[in-house]
Amino acid sequence: MSELDGFTQSRIATNGTTLSVHRGGAGPAMILLHGYPQTHMAWHRVAPALARHFDVIIPDLRGYGASDIPANDPANLAYSKRVMARDITGLMDALGIARAHVIGHDRGARVAYRLALDHPDRLDRLGIVEIVPTGDFWAAWSAELALKAYHWTFLAQPAPLPETLIGSDGPGYIDRTLASWSRAGDLSAFAAGALASYRAQAADPARIAAMCNDYRAGATIDRALDDADRATGHRIAARTRFVWAQNGFPARTGDPLGIWRRWAADVTGMEIAGCGHFAMEEAPEAFLSAMLPHFLPG
Repeated sequence: MSELDGFTQSRIATNGTTLSVHRGGAGPAMILLHGYPQTHMAWHRVAPALARHFDVIIPDLRGYGASDIPANDPANLAYSKRVMARDITGLMDALGIARAHVIGHDRGARVAYRLALDHPDRLDRLGIVEIVPTGDFWAAWSAELALKAYHWTFLAQPAPLPETLIGSDGPGYIDRTLASWSRAGDLSAFAAGALASYRAQAADPARIAAMCNDYRAGATIDRALDDADRATGHRIAARTRFVWAQNGFPARTGDPLGIWRRWAADVTGMEIAGCGHFAMEEAPEAFLSAMLPHFLPG
């Protein structure tokens, strides 16, 4: 039985790993990519509405949820967003999908825009939720942002330091993370099933390590790839919709929509009031109103 009403679950081999994938609905393909510290369940409040219009495909990213956990390497390539984007194009190949809409939140949004840059022929329209590009986020750090986003440096520390510290109470650490990034400052926005999914992976030392590897890649290879693209003027060709939270991370960078306009040829954006980092769970109706029209015909 699927954890998402109307969706089926399968395991699909792609790019040398295997992803757990939920799928439901009918219509043009739409791929939803979750972020840290979540799983496919990040989309549970909006996926059924999207499935009325689209063939919705929701993988757990490598290392997360019920997907396989590839070993890392000294250069963090295995958890680079370039390799994760190849996971998604390989998934599309396995499902016989030539092109798809893609929406990503948090780490999944970093996979989504890397896919748009590296594989423009595989993407129809792009949705970005609650991030600015990796290189720009590092460049925007102030004391206030560093305190709020301390996990970027903490999780990226060499193994096994963050793994050991988080492992003393992985679910408790994830609860604190979820609460501190939400507007209410508690766990009230999260359904019991979603919390169970997030806590389960936080109790698994191998998945804690995978999440750290995700951030190690963000501090190294992902940042380098962004810097290289900026230097050559490489931009996203797909029509792009960017939504961010009034109380989230991009809002602290000064002009998040302006940052994306330097990266995408055709981008629109909207701030969602009354929520923190987890727009799809904290404000699902506002999220759908802000994002869905971008992907409908017209």
